[in-house]
Amino acid sequence: MKAKYINPYTDFGFKKIFGEDASKPLLIDFLNALLPEQSKIIDLTFKNTEHLGLTEFDRKAVYDIYCENDRGEKFIVELQKAKQNYFIDRTIYYSTFPIQEQAEKGYWSYNLKAVYCIGILDFTFDDYESEPERSEVVHTVRLKNQNNKVFYEKLTYIYLEMPNFSKSEAELTTRLDKWLYFIKNLEDFQTIPSIFRDEVFEKAFQKAEIANMRLPDLEKYQASLKIFRDNKAVFDYARETAFDDGRSQGIIEGKLEGKLTGEREIALSLKERGMSAIEIHEITGLSMDEIRSL
Repeated sequence: MKAKYINPYTDFGFKKIFGEDASKPLLIDFLNALLPEQSKIIDLTFKNTEHLGLTEFDRKAVYDIYCENDRGEKFIVELQKAKQNYFIDRTIYYSTFPIQEQAEKGYWSYNLKAVYCIGILDFTFDDYESEPERSEVVHTVRLKNQNNKVFYEKLTYIYLEMPNFSKSEAELTTRLDKWLYFIKNLEDFQTIPSIFRDEVFEKAFQKAEIANMRLPDLEKYQASLKIFRDNKAVFDYARETAFDDGRSQGIIEGKLEGKLTGEREIALSLKERGMSAIEIHEITGLSMDEIRSL
């Protein structure tokens, strides 16, 4: 059956639902479902997702979504489709940019605004010491001291392990439950379930409906969907053959190289159509330097 709604795990689909100006009420509603009551967001401003280091020689960071609320607090929202080496290190590194950008010239009291890093993961960490945590969906991480008390309240990491979310429609009780159910099952819906009959979710379904897309957006989505499917096939194959003999390593490396070649071909095609480097990065995941070298 042909999909009626976009896949939110694609780079294009995720940003279409949460990362456009028209999507602001959806993002606010989603973030408020994650945050404690005292941290509720009234308004958001989208900021430049390409963040530069302090000098031209420093490494850059390109976020999926980067925004600031009405109190000046910063929010990085990232979609991560597959495991990669040092993923947690990367999120820590990313969080340093919205901290550094708060520095003021001249005298400054060092009074920082809070920074939240939110990762929506299409995989599980699988590295907990205690078994009960393995099935949890939401992981909230803060700096704590040796007595397990929060040492610093203005830096928060929230990871959502989507494979651990297994609630059925009848089991949804919270606003966050509904958002997680929406994200996980959107591509499979043919009609809007009755639990989503409110203004925010109706807007989300409207933005996600493929039939509502104009041709340029449809082409971007199809390119992003192809990359998502290719990546998933490669990583699924790598996981299935991880314990095979040494021959599997060469096969996996070959498939990974083929995937990268395919992404470069798509990037080159999009570049020839006049698409910007940042848009190509969002669709393909290639670095800005790789795109500029095409």
